[in-house]
Amino acid sequence: MRLNKFLASCGVASRRDCDELIKQGKVSVNGVIASLGMEVGEDDEVCVNGNRVTLKKNEYYILNKPKGYLSTVSDDKGRKTVLDLMPANVGRIYPVGRLDYDSEGLLILTTDGELAQRLTHPSNEVPKTYLVKIEGTMTEADLNPIRSGIEIEGGYVTKKCKAHIVQTHRDYTKIHITITEGKNREIRKMFAAIGREVQLLKRIKVGDLTLRGLDRGAWRKLSKQEVAYLNSL
Repeated sequence: MRLNKFLASCGVASRRDCDELIKQGKVSVNGVIASLGMEVGEDDEVCVNGNRVTLKKNEYYILNKPKGYLSTVSDDKGRKTVLDLMPANVGRIYPVGRLDYDSEGLLILTTDGELAQRLTHPSNEVPKTYLVKIEGTMTEADLNPIRSGIEIEGGYVTKKCKAHIVQTHRDYTKIHITITEGKNREIRKMFAAIGREVQLLKRIKVGDLTLRGLDRGAWRKLSKQEVAYLNSL
C-alpha cells in the first residue's frame, strides 16, 4: 500500500496532507525518514512525529434488510435504520448503495469507503439482481421495453438490462432483473413506465454474492474471499 494511503487510512490526515507530512520529514518507516511514493506492508513500523500509527482493519457485513428500515445511518424523523439491526459495538459502518424503505434483501455495510465507491460508481457497472413481484400476469415480450432501456419519471433513459420471468400466477408475476446502475427507486419507476405496479422488490445478488439462506433481518461478516471478490468487480 502507498504510504500516503496508509496514513490516510489510519486517520492521520487526507492523502494530500499526508504527502506534506512526508515532504517535511515527519514520517518514518522502520526508523528511516520516509519518501514520497513509498510502499508499506503490514509488518512495517510507521511513525508520525515519532508516534507509531497503525492501520485500522475495515469491517464488512452483509445484511438481509427487511422492509420498513432506511438504508442510512440516522434519520431526523426517528424512523428505524439498518443500523438498528446491527450490534452496538460495530465500527462506523455505512450502507453501500440504495435499498429503499419499502424494499428488502441484500445490503452490504462497511467501513471501507473505497470498496463502497467501487460498488456504487456507475462507471464500474457492478451487476445487482432483484426479485420483483408484479401485480397481474406478464409475458416475456412485456419485458422488452425494460430490457432495451426505457424512459422513466424525470426523463432519464435507463441502461439496457437483463430480465426474465421466474414464476407466473393469475394474480402476479415474479421476475428476476439485473441492472448495473442504481438510480433512486429505479426499478419501481421502470415498471411504472409500462403501467405495472411493483408489489415486492428484493435484492438477491450483488455480482455473484448472495444472501445464502440469511434470514430476514439477520447479518453476518463477509469472509476474506468475499471481500476480495467484491474488490475485483
